[in-house]
Amino acid sequence: MGNNIDYNRIYQLKNKIDSGTASIQEKNEYMAFLYNNGSITKEQYDKYNSDNNSNEVWSAVKAVGGIILAGYLLKKLFSQEK
Repeated sequence: MGNNIDYNRIYQLKNKIDSGTASIQEKNEYMAFLYNNGSITKEQYDKYNSDNNSNEVWSAVKAVGGIILAGYLLKKLFSQEK
């Protein structure tokens, strides 16, 4: 995970996706982040692009996004303890 990732933006996007209020552009931004970050495969990214509403894709993506954000928060927590 790079240092220049805007985790606040990723968190906002994930929350909007989870609540069902994300626009197509926001979903695309979130998926592009996950793909470019290596968090999802090209196959998953391509499947998203061919069927944006696939429940299978969104189930996997929501889990991956949650893991990324949890890892970031843990990293911040442990770095503040030093």
